[in-house]
Amino acid sequence: MTSPPSLGVVARLAPGQASPLDRLMRVVLDDLWGAVLDGLAGITGIDMLGFPFMQRAYLAAICVALIGPLVGSFLVHREMAMIGDTLAHSAFAGVAAGLFVNATFAVTVAPLLTALIVAAVAALLVQTLVDYAGAYRDTSLAIVLTGSFAVGSVLVTATDGGIAVGINAYLFGSLATVSRVNAAILLAMSAVVGLAVTAAYRPLIYVTFDEVGARAAGLSVSRYNRLLAVLTAVVVVGAMQIMGVILVAAMLVIPVAAATPVRGFKRSIGAAIGAGLLATTTGVTVSYGYDVAAGGTIVLVAIGIYAAAKVGVRARQRLSRRYRASTATTAGSTPAADGRDDGE
Repeated sequence: MTSPPSLGVVARLAPGQASPLDRLMRVVLDDLWGAVLDGLAGITGIDMLGFPFMQRAYLAAICVALIGPLVGSFLVHREMAMIGDTLAHSAFAGVAAGLFVNATFAVTVAPLLTALIVAAVAALLVQTLVDYAGAYRDTSLAIVLTGSFAVGSVLVTATDGGIAVGINAYLFGSLATVSRVNAAILLAMSAVVGLAVTAAYRPLIYVTFDEVGARAAGLSVSRYNRLLAVLTAVVVVGAMQIMGVILVAAMLVIPVAAATPVRGFKRSIGAAIGAGLLATTTGVTVSYGYDVAAGGTIVLVAIGIYAAAKVGVRARQRLSRRYRASTATTAGSTPAADGRDDGE
């Protein structure tokens, strides 16, 4: 069974005047990624791999699986997992702001862009409240979370609920929200996050595991805290396209939690990314096949992976204890037998 032609094929057959950015998007999304999935669709007979919107959804899923656990590994070890939920609510306010501007004024603003701006500002605000207002971290998170959601709810109702329909896809996640432009933006976000973490890896490790020592060594802890917060905002905004605002924080936490039995920080990051890839790609596939929310499906798969990892660790620990007990019993019985032989 052959797959239907993708938009990339159509674009190549009838190219028009395009900007350099459009040409770059066509090369990456159509000539490279689209061609790969078109080929897989032809080989496997899985038609959905040839659908342009599913190609973009899988690309978004892979990007989210890469950058979510990458940043989440630092957050979880710093006990900052809830900042993802806070920034998700801030992103909701940003989406509402973008949709409000589009509905009220004669301009067109990408909700993804306004969400990124608002989430980044919220991330910096959280750290500012901690550094300069003397607020505890959980207090600052609660203030920003509730304030952001309040702003979002006011903007939604300010247009008599006219933008409520448009915002639902961002709340619960939708495969259809990953447009060509959004996919390109997410790719750029992923590259920025990856490069930033790579460049600041050692200082981030130092600040994560020994903040006092990092200060004593002359590192600007506040600067790296802000960097981590802004990177979290970027991940949240990128992931909310398929995860939804309500569940986006899960990709920062659950894959990392599933990888905690792995020894070594770098290896645990790799394991977390692997768990994230399995969760997102499986979730997107099931979401399309059964017409259910992508975000909820991905989270349920991720929780299943986490549960399987925990069960596997417990089973291994029990087998290890039984083996040690059996070895100790065997070792203890041998001298006794020798003692009886000597006595005889």
